[in-house]
Amino acid sequence: MPPHTMSAIRLHEFGGPEVLRHEEVPIPEPGPGEVLVRVHAVGLNPPDWYAREGMPGVPPELRPPFHLPLIPGTDVSGVVEAVGADVDGLAVGEEVMGLLRFPGSLQAGAYAEYVTAPASDLARKPAFLDHVHAAGLPMSGLTAWQFLIELGHDHPSPFQAARHRPMALDAGTTVLVNGAAGGVGHLALQLARWKGARVIAVASGAHETFLRGLGADEFVDYTKDRPEEVVREVDLVLDTVGGPDSRRFLRTVKRGGALYPVYFGDFDGEENARLGVTVTATQVRSSGAQLAELGRLVDAGKVRVAIDSTFALKDAQAAHERAARGHIQGKIVLTA
Repeated sequence: MPPHTMSAIRLHEFGGPEVLRHEEVPIPEPGPGEVLVRVHAVGLNPPDWYAREGMPGVPPELRPPFHLPLIPGTDVSGVVEAVGADVDGLAVGEEVMGLLRFPGSLQAGAYAEYVTAPASDLARKPAFLDHVHAAGLPMSGLTAWQFLIELGHDHPSPFQAARHRPMALDAGTTVLVNGAAGGVGHLALQLARWKGARVIAVASGAHETFLRGLGADEFVDYTKDRPEEVVREVDLVLDTVGGPDSRRFLRTVKRGGALYPVYFGDFDGEENARLGVTVTATQVRSSGAQLAELGRLVDAGKVRVAIDSTFALKDAQAAHERAARGHIQGKIVLTA
């Protein structure tokens, strides 16, 4: 049996990295359909710092409910410690990974030594993959998967009325990935290559060797060239940066093509129709089944998770400071 208390990172107020406190708190108990996971590693994602800041730039209607104090974090890799009622297929001692309770909660509690998780959010960790790399896969991998390969759910997008439908990718498809060195970008690049597509990677020059090593066919250094000015007639742009500037990539996409901004921006439906470009986005959702498919690709050597840096759980503040500096290559991970 686990002890009664655990180390965790909690927020008692919103603000910068300095509000992350390392504390002792009670260990949660799994409810029906849940398991208790002894956390070995935690992947960092943008929603972690959005939650830390109180989500100031997100419209209230798009914010999931959350209250203080909270333990942030959604991406874990660890070992099943206990199993709640109505759980089939997972047993104590199994190694698992998952994106927990997303997007329904920003306080899934992953920044801790133990966390409860819906069994349906978990997949078995590939045997040869260590916990650090496994923790880097869930949110970024599922985002890339649901944008590019299979949406896998019928939940409406908070960003637009149209349902996101991933474009079929094959050897005749050219995909531009903006922000290709980041968590979502480096995994999306590999998934597109797995499908046979030709991939143009956009990042700063320091990442060129890394991205070509992952299979990028072409590379654009955005510090030297504006990708929307030097690239034309691509079938698909996956803009992992997204936001207000995503609209600039419309000129890069051929008629009949598509633009997928991961963080949805300001688009004009009439302009999109005039150019013949489909612009859709989605919101990543937890899926143990899809994560298991990603795990099989990792197991087969088709996809690998790159790690930018690791920090001990107690040093979560330093990890968030690293994230704020940007130019991340792969994933930042906490070890518990």
